[in-house]
Amino acid sequence: MPFWSGETLEERLIDLIDPFERRAIDCAAYTLRIGREIYVSPDREIPDPSRHTKRTLAEGEGFTIPPGQFGFLSTAERVKVPDNALAFISIKARQKFSGLINISGFHVDPGYEGALLFSVMNAGPKPLHLAQGQPLFLIWYADLDRLTERKKRPEDGFDGIEPDQINKISGEILSLQSLSDKLRTLEQDIQRQLESQNSKISNLKLLVNIFLTVATAIGGGLIVWAVTEWMGLPPNP
Repeated sequence: MPFWSGETLEERLIDLIDPFERRAIDCAAYTLRIGREIYVSPDREIPDPSRHTKRTLAEGEGFTIPPGQFGFLSTAERVKVPDNALAFISIKARQKFSGLINISGFHVDPGYEGALLFSVMNAGPKPLHLAQGQPLFLIWYADLDRLTERKKRPEDGFDGIEPDQINKISGEILSLQSLSDKLRTLEQDIQRQLESQNSKISNLKLLVNIFLTVATAIGGGLIVWAVTEWMGLPPNP
């Protein structure tokens, strides 16, 4: 199963990728860009996650994928795979190093026609900033040993993010990062409550000490007066 070289890609992809740009050829791969239709699962900063839905981006519009959240990203290009070939897909290394991973399929079947839909996750500790039109995905082509009848039909191609796909990840997904943030917030709340209680206890101790001091002084005076009266002694001047 030989992979297509950069020269073969330049010769053949003009009929297989729309729009095609020669400068997008990267060694033996072709670079695909982020399309207009995306969906990113909501984090706890969104007031009502149940109403969160897909977006259609303007040209060059930016968006973020929060830590631990998932996304569906479409490609700006439509892709075809011949009946005697198979394609493999991935994400560019720079974004992988930042924590973006591909959790969808890693190949495109023979006969496929349409845009590609990548299911991704931000496994890093920080939000990932991306934009429509940004070069992000790579596709490689490889020959099969013969033409195959076991292939995708043209109507099987991607034609927009479906509601069923969104429903599977529409709620808030508690990532390790979000759990860590919540735990830190809980610890801070407990610490503030303990400090408040300690302050109240200190104030109460102070009041008790004052009361005991006053009570002791009053009680001591009463005892002296009682003894004086009992013994018939003159009171202290």
